[in-house]
Amino acid sequence: MYAVPPTPDTYGKTETIIGNWFASRKNRDKVILASKIAGPGMEWVREGNNFIDRKNILLAVEDSLKRLQTDYIDLYQLHWPNRGSYHFGQIWDYAPNFDKQAVEDNFIEVLETMDELIKAGKIRHVGLSNETAWGISKWLELSEKHQLPRMVSIQNEYSLMARHFEPDLSEISLHEDCSLLAWSPLTRGLISGKYLNGAMPEGTRLAIDSRVEHRANAQTDATIEAYIALAKKHQLDVCQMALAFVNQQPFVSSNLIGATSMQQLKSNIASIDLTLSDEVNEGIKTIRRQYPMPF
Repeated sequence: MYAVPPTPDTYGKTETIIGNWFASRKNRDKVILASKIAGPGMEWVREGNNFIDRKNILLAVEDSLKRLQTDYIDLYQLHWPNRGSYHFGQIWDYAPNFDKQAVEDNFIEVLETMDELIKAGKIRHVGLSNETAWGISKWLELSEKHQLPRMVSIQNEYSLMARHFEPDLSEISLHEDCSLLAWSPLTRGLISGKYLNGAMPEGTRLAIDSRVEHRANAQTDATIEAYIALAKKHQLDVCQMALAFVNQQPFVSSNLIGATSMQQLKSNIASIDLTLSDEVNEGIKTIRRQYPMPF
């Protein structure tokens, strides 16, 4: 579905850019490459026929391989569940009203298809994204029961501002060896404070892609201001503090950073060398108790 903002014109362009980069650098064997199949919800993805099943997985993988100019993908992920979930701001009224047997049958079909693709050498590993505790547990259960490929990762939103992953998913992730690839660790850049009170600086991400969905509200601004104050108190860059918080979690294997400038990219990368002090971590706990779920 990328590049952002997701539109019919940008669909697939990120893979095309990466494919051209591979072709010019001749460095495919030095890169761990991950991609995804998008699920239901975008009418321009596979002409609206985007339920994740055998037919669409095979089609999506072939299209991705062509755009990426490669013959294999290291990690192939399901972008979001067919059945829906509480992600993307749906946590306030989400209800798991689905046909359990139909969902399990689809899981098996997907795993069998991934098994075919692994045996054909087109993908190497499979992962999840935007899943729930029940979902990841069921995927792992069925892969073991039917001797099919095991989900090796889960890519969910996780940050100082969005910690839904911690109460149940973190335990599964850590102890069942299905580690988290944390997306939006800077909450679409909101944590920087540059968008406070509705500001929209020119050239920033939200000026290009204005989707903040459910995240923009007065409570979010108050939470951000508290984290900025904590960072200043300890002479830290608030974005580096936010990234270091994600980096220190034992269930995280990758922190998915983003940037709209080289300066931002360098600063984000430098966060890997930052270890938060006990005082900073205590401050984070205090703020979380005050603002446990800002959006």
